[in-house]
Amino acid sequence: MALGKKRLGDLLVATGYITPEALREVISEQSRTGERLGRILVNKGYITEQSLIEALEFQLGIPHVVLAKRKIPPEVLAAVPERIAKQYKVFPVERKGNRLVLGMLDPTDVMVLDNLRLLLNMEIQPVIVTEEDLERALSKYYGIQETVAEVFRDLDIEFEEEKREEEPAAEALVEDAPIVRLVNLIISQAVKERASDIHLEPSEEELVVRYRVDGMLRRVMTSPKNTQAAIISRVKIISGMNIAEKRLPQDGRIQLRVEGIPVDIRVSSIPTVHGEKVVMRLLYKTGVLMKMERLGFLPEMLEKFRSIYRQPHGIILVTGPTGSGKSTTLCAVLNELNSPEVNIMTVEDPVEYQIPGVNQVQVNQKAGLTFTTALRSFLRQDPDIIMVGEIRDTETARIATQAALTGHLVLSTLHTNDAPSSITRLIDMEIEPFLVASTVIGVIAQRLVRGVCNGCKEQYRLTPMDPFYRSVRENLPDHPDEELIFYRGKGCHQCNGTGYVRRLAIHEVLLLDQQLRALISRDVPAGAIKEEAVKAGMKTLFQDGLLKALQGKTTLEEVVRASYSI
Repeated sequence: MALGKKRLGDLLVATGYITPEALREVISEQSRTGERLGRILVNKGYITEQSLIEALEFQLGIPHVVLAKRKIPPEVLAAVPERIAKQYKVFPVERKGNRLVLGMLDPTDVMVLDNLRLLLNMEIQPVIVTEEDLERALSKYYGIQETVAEVFRDLDIEFEEEKREEEPAAEALVEDAPIVRLVNLIISQAVKERASDIHLEPSEEELVVRYRVDGMLRRVMTSPKNTQAAIISRVKIISGMNIAEKRLPQDGRIQLRVEGIPVDIRVSSIPTVHGEKVVMRLLYKTGVLMKMERLGFLPEMLEKFRSIYRQPHGIILVTGPTGSGKSTTLCAVLNELNSPEVNIMTVEDPVEYQIPGVNQVQVNQKAGLTFTTALRSFLRQDPDIIMVGEIRDTETARIATQAALTGHLVLSTLHTNDAPSSITRLIDMEIEPFLVASTVIGVIAQRLVRGVCNGCKEQYRLTPMDPFYRSVRENLPDHPDEELIFYRGKGCHQCNGTGYVRRLAIHEVLLLDQQLRALISRDVPAGAIKEEAVKAGMKTLFQDGLLKALQGKTTLEEVVRASYSI
């Protein structure tokens, strides 16, 4: 049966997927609504989308392609403008000379195929894609690509008209409509994809834009070298930085709303050999406070953590790298401790979550309001609970220690690899070991790992041939081999072919007992503290991650990557 000789409805009737009566009904509705025939059939329940794909794939020999599993090169995308792709519901998959492999929802639509051949001036080879897969691909690839192309065309015209031989001055372009639109698009697309960071990286020949999503960097576009200065300068202007200073690092800030989502963006620039590199950190001020039960703690760990922060005084530390969710954890604790009977004061940089009933102060370096100055003033404000965004120096550590000694509960963060290392870090900050032993009541280390996609996850049994087998056996001695069943994602449209969706935390909860306090007072190394803590029942980051991997929440590879245990 030749493609295009039989319409979709006739094909489905001929192959027994639907009845002639059903076809007449949907054709009548199609004439009224203009909706696609296949979509009406699926919506009415006459056929599933999978059966529709099978009919086209097996009866006409048209292959089914999963766009989420493919990486589409820019030159292939350039063959089909965004306007045409969205109007005709198609997506370019592959290009070989003048032949274009095109993903379509209905490859039997002869009129669409003829129109596309004329519009694109190419031979079309249709393949089948699902509607959800197509919409994701359109959003992922065209959301930023087509506007970028428009910017380049506009700028090229501008250069030609003015006949400039040299790159135009950045100051002349930063307010140019295409550049403004491009920078806005780079930021808005990052917000839509829930990126945590945007990297604008100059190279010798182009400017590369990358997003960090779920902890992993991904390249999203490149821009010609002659637009680099204008793009960087535009970002510097809207973030309040000095556009003329290009030799020194600078910091700035942008506050905006993207489709109703309030976003606080911290901007940092630094000179490199190919120009200024800019990194924008996106903080989503959604105002939604996490509850402790939603932070991903195993029940036993959560109960241990609660026993720590329900004590009346002492220091509680949350440790982990930047972007590991430390502030989220602390704010969830404050939300649970918050009541009319207590005075809670925080100093943060920045204030990420606004908590009703809590007195929150934001660091202002230019005005001289630092963690240290704020903390010193807090002690005169009759607080019960104090939260310091981060202990960065000796003076802040000393004031926090003094506050804990005088009956306050102090919560803060540190940057260390695990919970026991936080103890030695305070000692390195010139806090006497006996003071650390008497004030610190608990430390929580955490990391973020990517979660397995439920749409495509599969299980497998760990065998002695696996490179991680020995470490898993050593850390899970109570689990026999037959219980070592882990999960991984194959890749599907739900996870854009990665096998991962969102992130969750793995934890290490160190509760200080008398034996540990005695060791700390003797200023022993972090290794000795960790060994004693494990004997007392502390689960390490790796062990906690392994238990969550066995539950199908993440993968063994992610746990290894995040916990540095192998």
